[in-house]
This record gives sequence, structure tokens and C-alpha cells, in this order.
Amino acid sequence: MIKHVAAAALAACVLSLAPVASAAAPAPPLSSADEAGTAPAKAAERHTAEEIHAFLRWFYGGTGPSPWQRERWTSDYLKSKQAETADHDVLLCAQKEPLSIEVGPVTVAQSAGFGWATVTTSWTGGARQTLTAYVALDSDPIELHDVVCG
Repeated sequence: MIKHVAAAALAACVLSLAPVASAAAPAPPLSSADEAGTAPAKAAERHTAEEIHAFLRWFYGGTGPSPWQRERWTSDYLKSKQAETADHDVLLCAQKEPLSIEVGPVTVAQSAGFGWATVTTSWTGGARQTLTAYVALDSDPIELHDVVCG
């Protein structure tokens, strides 16, 4: 628990320095994994835990985000982080595609301005790995802002 709180605090500090991505893109389809799905209405002020959970489930899908999702629904900070580590997928904390992905409950810290969830990847041979995915509560459109492996 302390590890996740410390990671959240660190991510919040780092992300406060990261530029906010353009708001020109439409919101992702939160009710379906279909890229051509219907976009939901914009959140009134801040994203809720339910909205963040739906987004992360849509974004990670069964085996990871598509190139289209990676381009449109990740922060400039994460794109830069990925560019610096070409041999490692920062969104999955791995070097290949997992067999399946599960998104756990979302925690929202209004004072920090972030919501996060533990994402669990399953691999051949029964291995499982976790990462923490962070979304800024006021991002418009909603997007993945950071990922902390471990």
C-alpha cells in the first residue's frame, strides 16, 4: 500500500511538470472496444472512478492498446517516455504482448488530481505482472498520463 501511495505521489509530481496533450481529439468510446464506437459526453469537471475504469478497460482491452489508441489516448509525457525506451513497452511494462489484461478498482485522489488503477497482465506459463496506470482527473479528453511498473 505504501509503495502505491509513494508511486502515486511521485507520478503526480512528475506529471504536474508534463505538458497537457491537445484537447482537439474526441473522447474514446468507453462502452466498447470498438474504435468506431460512440463517444460519451465530456465529463462535467473531473473524471470519476467509473469513467477512469471504463477508459482503462477500453484502452488496455484484452491484450493491450492498439497503435491508434497509443497515438490518440496517451499523454505527450508517456509518448516521450516511450521514445526513450524503444526496446521496452512502457504502457505494458514488458517487451511483448500479454495473454490477457485485467484492470482493478480505481482510486481517485481529488487533492492530487489523479486517479489510478492496478493493471494485471497475464503471460505464458501462468506468470502475472502488475503496473499502475494513472489518469489526470481534469484531462480533456481523458487519456493515460503515466504508467509505473512493478
